[in-house]
Order: sequence, then structure tokens, then C-alpha cells
Amino acid sequence: MPEKSLAPAQVARRSATTIGIMSLRHWGATPDEISGPVVGDEICPDAHVSVTRSITIPTPPHEVFPWIRQMGFGQAGWYSYDWIDNLGRKSATTINPEWQFAESGSRVPGGPIDFEAVIVDAPRAFVMRVRPGGRVSKRMSFTLAYELRDHPSGTRLVTRMRARTKAPGGTLFDRLFLAPGDGIMVRKQLRTLARRCGG
Repeated sequence: MPEKSLAPAQVARRSATTIGIMSLRHWGATPDEISGPVVGDEICPDAHVSVTRSITIPTPPHEVFPWIRQMGFGQAGWYSYDWIDNLGRKSATTINPEWQFAESGSRVPGGPIDFEAVIVDAPRAFVMRVRPGGRVSKRMSFTLAYELRDHPSGTRLVTRMRARTKAPGGTLFDRLFLAPGDGIMVRKQLRTLARRCGG
């Protein structure tokens, strides 16, 4: 039997969903930011996905960086959807001096998955990856970089997520599930950071 054609409303909904997912791929980023290098790109070579999201924050980098440095499960949280990535605990609304200890090589607690701060260059860059030696790191290479650039309005915060899942179907998983999911969380995170910093 021939397949039934989709109703116009169904086509519209699917198209809207696809457009919405694609818009998160490089949310807020300029063409130059998307095509240009970001600190830490070399840590995850041959990535299946490399996505860039950016936002302008009306405060200088040295005032934005402490918010990023204190991120982590059980610390400041992730400034995203707390009910998903922080077990419902509200992310920090202030800078806490006790959480300003992250240096290159430090553990960044992530709940089920721990991360390692690979590059900590205050107030310009913070790059973390899935902590080496664990079960997840054997199956996935993952980095998330935050680069704080000078901007006439304050700070241009450019983020880049790079990932490569080392399993059958890994490319599809990274592109169809990981990248869109990360986009939803990082967009929320960037907007929250901008508000915390007075944007």
C-alpha cells in the first residue's frame, strides 16, 4: 500500500522542529566565530561535531570569568536548567571565593560525569574535557571551551563544544542527539550568565 502523505500541519511542525534544532547549532555566533579557531580546539581532534555559541555580556572579562571558574555540580552549578543538570539545586547567584580554585588539571565535578579543567587562563579562557581514565572517556572525547574576548560593550563570550563518540553510530548520535541537547543547555547557560553579570 502506498504511504500516506503528511498533512500540511505535520509538515510545518516537522520543519519548525528541524529549523529550531539547526538554529541551536551555532546559536548567537557570527560567521567569523564559527569558522575561526577557539582555544582548546586541538584537545578533541577529528571531532564529529564542532559547534559554536556566543553572547555579548556588558561587563569586562575579569568580572565574567569568576562565574565560569566556579561552575560544577555541588558548587555553583551550570547556570542552565537546574532540574536537568544540577538535581534541582539552584545555580549560584553570586560569586563564591571558595569556588575560585580551579586550575589546569583540576577536577570539575559534573555529577554522573566528572570533567577536568584542561586550560584555565584567567580571565581569557576556560576549557574542560571529560575526565580521562573513566568509563565515559574511553567511549567519548568531549571538550567545552569558553573564550572571553574584549568587546566594545564588555565581553564577547564564545563557547565551543567538540565531541567524538567512539562507538558504532557515534557520528549520528553526536550530530542528532548530543549537539542539539548541548545547544539547549548552553543557550540557557549563556543567557543566565549574561543576567548574572548585569545583562
